[in-house]
Amino acid sequence: MTLASRLAAGEIVFTAWSGIPDALTVEVIAAQNFDTITLDMQHGGHHEDSVLRGIVPVLRAGRHPAVRIPVGRFDMASRALDFGAEAVIAPMVNSVADARLFAAAMKYPPLGERSWGPTFAFPRQGKGDFAEWLAESNKRTVSFAMIETRSALEALDGILDTPGIDAVFVGPSDFSIAWTNGKAVNATLEDMMEAIADIAARTRKAGKYAGIFVVDPSFTGRFAEMGFQFMALGGEQKLIAVGAQSLLDAARCSIAEKTSRA
Repeated sequence: MTLASRLAAGEIVFTAWSGIPDALTVEVIAAQNFDTITLDMQHGGHHEDSVLRGIVPVLRAGRHPAVRIPVGRFDMASRALDFGAEAVIAPMVNSVADARLFAAAMKYPPLGERSWGPTFAFPRQGKGDFAEWLAESNKRTVSFAMIETRSALEALDGILDTPGIDAVFVGPSDFSIAWTNGKAVNATLEDMMEAIADIAARTRKAGKYAGIFVVDPSFTGRFAEMGFQFMALGGEQKLIAVGAQSLLDAARCSIAEKTSRA
């Protein structure tokens, strides 16, 4: 089952966010119970070599590999797919022109302009027929255009209408900066929630998928109700911090219980 087929079936899919460019660290994250692992090249430390190597442990763990490329690096979208990624997230897609460039890099002709060369992806995905790979790839790969500015919001319908754009991904922190005209960064800003809900509604109406970075997990149910299916829950620093705190709390609680009985 692919990420695309799970989204098409209406599943809510959770992704971990990897920023440490080390395949061993990715292996540990991929061993956790996330559906997808997203390797972040924009704000994370991932680069071409770490993406090339980091996709391997994701696939071996039975997870769906995704990559967020740097701003404007649409050439990297094609490379990520050739390395074995199932989805690519492109930041700062602020216009229909941006969406067209992104889609062109994501899809083979006649839908796009992606060049042939799945040197690593083909064997990593266990495929044995090039004709089948070519026929399936445009439907199997998921292109997420990030919506995080007022310009992107204004161009949303055109972005959604762009052939080859499968989904949008809301970056709520950047969106809050734009929404407040640079006065605040607040991923859970209540004042913008109606606009975020509208993005999801318009996306679903267009027959596309909606994703979002969930900074506060208590908002997950609310986002799901809006129509978001692909949700990022945090990177290594957050996972380590939450896990460490959980262990410390359990250990201290155990000591407190023993002490109170003494």
